[in-house]
Amino acid sequence: MKTFLTHYECSACQATYEPEGLKTLCPACGKPLLARYDLDAARAALSRAELARRGKSLWRYRELLPVDDEAAIVSLGEGMSPLLQAPRLAQRLGLRHVWVKDEGQLPTGSFKARGLAVAVSLAKRHGVSAVAIPSAGNAAGALAAYAARAGMQAVIFIPADAPAINKVECLAAGAQVFFVRGLINDAGAMVAKGTARYRWLDVSTLKEPGRIEGKKTMGYELVEQLGWDVPDVIVYPTGGGTGLIGMWKAFAEMERLGWIGSKRPRMIAVQAEGCAPIVRAFEAGREESELFEGAATVAAGIRVPKALGDFLILRALRESGGAAVAVSDREIVAAVETLFRLEGIFAAPEGAATVAALERLVARGEIGKDERVVLFNTGSGLKYPGVVEKSAPTLEPDADYTPLLDAELGA
Repeated sequence: MKTFLTHYECSACQATYEPEGLKTLCPACGKPLLARYDLDAARAALSRAELARRGKSLWRYRELLPVDDEAAIVSLGEGMSPLLQAPRLAQRLGLRHVWVKDEGQLPTGSFKARGLAVAVSLAKRHGVSAVAIPSAGNAAGALAAYAARAGMQAVIFIPADAPAINKVECLAAGAQVFFVRGLINDAGAMVAKGTARYRWLDVSTLKEPGRIEGKKTMGYELVEQLGWDVPDVIVYPTGGGTGLIGMWKAFAEMERLGWIGSKRPRMIAVQAEGCAPIVRAFEAGREESELFEGAATVAAGIRVPKALGDFLILRALRESGGAAVAVSDREIVAAVETLFRLEGIFAAPEGAATVAALERLVARGEIGKDERVVLFNTGSGLKYPGVVEKSAPTLEPDADYTPLLDAELGA
């Protein structure tokens, strides 16, 4: 299997490392490592026409991923999530072009399948037998599934108040699961402690380079689905921010490959008001965020009080001319219903947060009516059955329901 991987580079100090062997954080400064490729050679060898002939999974971009052995690939068919037009939502907001990239249709029901597919494949390539993760929910479920697929042991630390379905996923897949009375950063400290003792591979966000490489394929797919063009605006729910960082990396790679020009979308990071460290740092002009105390939000996936790659998120926002927006839980829950009723897309709260953010941006005049906007729904609303509470009448088998229906219809 051909990969154009040449080396790994530290995202902070720019130290470089040979591609051989399993990589974690930069030994020099402890910051995330990024995979780098010979993009000139890739440009000569790989064309957009060739991609069009390949299967509809993220592995269609295999030359631009760090796994060099096809036998090591651990796949559940991840990638090529649909890019759905949202004309009724657009009309409601006074816009002409809105799409939803629906990652909720991927294996395990979220975009976490992308990063964990590549991370677990890299782990398998290097003979790893046990992987560990702290997770707010969907990453835990994805790791449990991919580790099971690979025949590895998964060790998972997940907040005790994480969505129930995520916890069931992990247990049903045979993972070793621990519920933590705390947040994801508390779970992360436990993984770090256990890794030193038990020699697990820690696949936390950005602590190894595979997850960002899997997530960057969202950028490749989006551009390909838009006819090799970039949108004007990307609105993205941001916790650890791996997907936002990965897409920003993907756009730079695609320009070097000759697949797109120099135009970039404005990147909008969306957080919940109850956990908005990136928004605070962006508004204060800081290069890194501070720990967000007392983090709480219905959108469990973006309840990340302090992201390891915060400096990379903030850099991408500023380089793109983008912004960071915080929305309330009330707005998020309302947006879940809005998107479902208008477009039939049952979004996770994190994905629905992008709808709420778009409403704010339009109201503030920061989105032009002719701009092309892509919202990322990062997971299926089916994983959060308690977020939208509704009820309906219960009828006896021989009941006359017409009075109820007449009342509803105003008859």
